[in-house]
Amino acid sequence: MPAVLIATLFLITPQLALAAPDAETAFILNSLSFLMHGFLVMIMAAGFCLLEAGLVRTKNVTVQCTKNIGLFAIATLTYWLVGYNLMYQDVTSFMGSLGLWSAEDPAVVDGVFIEGNSYSVGSDWFFQMLFVGKVASIVSGAVAERIKLPAFLIFSAIFTALVYPIQGAWSWGGGFLAQAGFVDFAGSTIVHSVGGWAALTGVIILGARKGKYPASGGVKPMPGSNLPMATIGTFLLWFGWFGFNGGSQLAMDSAANIIAISTIYNNSTLAASAGAVLALVLTKALYRKIDLTMTLNGALGGLVAITAEPLSPTPMLAVLIGSVGAALVVITVPLLDKMKIDDVVGAVPVHLVAGIWGTFAVLFSNADATFTGQLLGVVSVGAFVIVCSTIIWYGLKYSIGLRAEAEDEYDGLDLSECGLEAYPEFSSRA
Repeated sequence: MPAVLIATLFLITPQLALAAPDAETAFILNSLSFLMHGFLVMIMAAGFCLLEAGLVRTKNVTVQCTKNIGLFAIATLTYWLVGYNLMYQDVTSFMGSLGLWSAEDPAVVDGVFIEGNSYSVGSDWFFQMLFVGKVASIVSGAVAERIKLPAFLIFSAIFTALVYPIQGAWSWGGGFLAQAGFVDFAGSTIVHSVGGWAALTGVIILGARKGKYPASGGVKPMPGSNLPMATIGTFLLWFGWFGFNGGSQLAMDSAANIIAISTIYNNSTLAASAGAVLALVLTKALYRKIDLTMTLNGALGGLVAITAEPLSPTPMLAVLIGSVGAALVVITVPLLDKMKIDDVVGAVPVHLVAGIWGTFAVLFSNADATFTGQLLGVVSVGAFVIVCSTIIWYGLKYSIGLRAEAEDEYDGLDLSECGLEAYPEFSSRA
């Protein structure tokens, strides 16, 4: 009898394994994917914080940490108040509806699961919300060491409440870019270049740090305070990117979706690794020294580049996309210095330049993408963000003031903005 049971199990197990999950099980798996990948995306907030704190000077570390915790909390609240509905609810060609996001979930009524729902409403909001703060984090590093803390936080509130969700509605919300065939799987343009454009307008309007570009010519190096911290921040960003890209598959309810997520993970880390190696080799060839900060940004440039389409490329193509993203970062950093555009952490090369490249690289592997559609997306989003960011930056400049006083900038913003220093034992005032 036991032998018969064992034989029967062997016969029916393959059929059980091949059976699709029932609707409620699929709902649970998809919701779990949003939640688990959301946890990973939140780790990126810590990554941005450590990266920026490590790349600014000692006298500005406290402010940078304060900006990162502040912008994350602000972005969460603005996305709840207005952002999510603008991006996803009742979207026309250009935007959704104004209003407070509701946590009511139609999937369960009186404890009974209602079929036709693919995932929990709350899990979707949680995952989408965690993307928002990343946009403001990109801006935070670029404008570091000379912007007033209240001005930056107000910019973050307006930007995450209105600018990011409106342009997001054009594509991910089903608006006119989606209808035009624009493809951006996880946000090379929708997230990263949006932050990059806002950062670029901010650093231009704000101006360079005092002494960065001496009147006699050249560029004065302003080394960061803690390169090990910046390196750990980069690893945390890399780790969080698995959630960023993997979760954007938006489903985990089948073998095909699990295979897709694993492919996304693999392509993402191949692109990042190729970017790091390319930056390492290229800086050695150009400067005779391997530049750690360029290597870190090379890895991030590779990740940004693959984000627009991490699923369909072959491993070799993922390596190529990441390598080109990193090469563009290495080339753009000194180019910005020649133009006297002071981007403290390299946010513009990494998130804007590599993001644009990644958006067009979609054409190499995704047959649904067209050059016209990708170009329309890059230009439309870029123009919108430039105009909106410029209005917000100038509005702040001529109202509460944008830039710190020269004396405060010289002494460091930790004391003037926060009243305490990250490393008081190293200060002459300690």
